[in-house]
Amino acid sequence: MRRSWLGGPLGWSAVALVLLTLLPTAPAAAAPLVPVGRWPVTGSPRVLRAFAPPATRYGAGHRGVDLAAHGGDPVLAALDGRVTFAGRVAGRGVVTVDSGGLRATYEPVVARLAVGQTVRAGQPLGVLAQGGHCSRSCLHWGLRSGPEYLDPLLVLRRSHRVALVPADRRRAVERAVAVRARLAAVAAADLRAGWTAGLGGRHGFGHPVPGAVTSPFGVRFHPVLKVWKLHDGTDLGASCGTPIRAPFGGRVQQVSTTRGYGRRLLLQHGRVDGHAVVTAYNHAQSYVVQPGQRVARGDLLGYVGSTGFSTGCHLHLMVWLDGTLTNPMTWFSP
Repeated sequence: MRRSWLGGPLGWSAVALVLLTLLPTAPAAAAPLVPVGRWPVTGSPRVLRAFAPPATRYGAGHRGVDLAAHGGDPVLAALDGRVTFAGRVAGRGVVTVDSGGLRATYEPVVARLAVGQTVRAGQPLGVLAQGGHCSRSCLHWGLRSGPEYLDPLLVLRRSHRVALVPADRRRAVERAVAVRARLAAVAAADLRAGWTAGLGGRHGFGHPVPGAVTSPFGVRFHPVLKVWKLHDGTDLGASCGTPIRAPFGGRVQQVSTTRGYGRRLLLQHGRVDGHAVVTAYNHAQSYVVQPGQRVARGDLLGYVGSTGFSTGCHLHLMVWLDGTLTNPMTWFSP
């Protein structure tokens, strides 16, 4: 039997190029070779809301990322391409750039280019307009390959390893790659959150997200209700989609949705250092645990969001000791 240049039977010359660095949110079956691009706004902006693809084609989700920016800031092409749309959709200015099968959208934008013009990555498309769906000024950046939504942050990845595999093993390899990518993402999130052995405050409680305090416990002027009232917890800054992890072992007491707290979860920890401890997590995007479920320290509870009375992505953390609402930072380490 003749052998191919791959060293196997000639039939193996039908091979598939498989991208080995998928983001966890990118579907394993849709793994286009994504060219390396750049941020569509100047600098390295903060992600206000992460990519959350819908479970079904027309289902609820967040089909892109929201980037912190100011009205009048230049909006840049993330990839080389051609402008295929520059107009208004639902009252907002939208620019679409096609990059050989990948379509990037930017909104709200006052376009400075016309349909048909070619652009290079980093070239201004226009300026950020006021409005949009963010509670504060932001750029919504989307990316599609055919009908599939992709995480736009894929274009910022600098190292794509490519391997040759037999065509009949492509799907199995893609599934394995997706699993490895998800495990790597969880490990990275754990490292950022400080989930290493023995790390925690003097009561053994770790922080549920790797964010700094953005609003402490105490009386403050409420940013939504516009009244002075008790801020009954501590706000920890984190972008939407950041994993929320159990700071200590316990049992899920409640998962609910309220007008003010948005999606919230209460976790019973039993008696710790002589006190009955309950913690609460508010404004989440979603939770992955159910009432009655037991969790260990570091287990995934859900993802940071901006639901309820919230002006941006963060986690509102609350603590009760023996039934009394307490400043969380007197129990958690600073």
